Amino acid sequence: MKIPISGMVLTKNSALYLRECLQALQLLDEVVVCDNGTDRDDTLAIAKSFANVTLVETPFIGFGPLRQLAARHARHDWILAVDSDEIVTPELQEELQKLTLDSGCVYAVLRHNHFAGKRIRCCSWHPDYVVRLFNRRVTDYNANPVHEIVVVPPTVRVVRLQHPVKHYTSRQVSELVDKMQSYSTLFAKQHTGRRHGSAPVAVVRALASFVKDYVLKGGFLQGAEGLLISVTNANGVFYKYMKLREANRLAANPSQESP
Repeated sequence: MKIPISGMVLTKNSALYLRECLQALQLLDEVVVCDNGTDRDDTLAIAKSFANVTLVETPFIGFGPLRQLAARHARHDWILAVDSDEIVTPELQEELQKLTLDSGCVYAVLRHNHFAGKRIRCCSWHPDYVVRLFNRRVTDYNANPVHEIVVVPPTVRVVRLQHPVKHYTSRQVSELVDKMQSYSTLFAKQHTGRRHGSAPVAVVRALASFVKDYVLKGGFLQGAEGLLISVTNANGVFYKYMKLREANRLAANPSQESP
């Protein structure tokens, strides 16, 4: 029998892992695929090939608002959010089938993050628990355009599920850099006029990020991949605050040219 849970998957040119992602969600009664502008691969055709998929197409409005929109289209109150590059393992499928859902709880899933086919066990990529199963009558994702999270009310308990999802975050360096660029730009837009950005702040926060990932969280133990991830994360932090600095200056004086 299908589990009375609605899956939620955001897509845009996501064909690479989408078929495997949706195959692992066939145990769910419904999966809402919310696509925000696929224009160069078979994402939409793949989504339409699954009988339990409800396809919603919309422009990009930020990751938080997209997840809120997908939740509103779901038939069930219980929502399982899965990224298009994540695969629910058979062990987690079995755990979900046996799970007694409690509306006083939200459920966190452990992600096994992979880069270039190798599981990463260091930096901010491990351990990586994220709240992904929740009751929409109790809570929802926040409206952040990037780094959106499920809001956990004070009266709600977070329960960690035992089994993981596999997350194929990037296959090559250029994909890491592209994500860093995209997320840092969205961060700046989100915080323009609300937070301070400056060169000293960018440098200090970037250095702190590198020390945390490479030293405190064991990036040095995973060779070139650990160094790459630590440097990329630190660069992402640096550019977030430099882009925020620029955005704040332009917001204060729209006629001023970008430095």
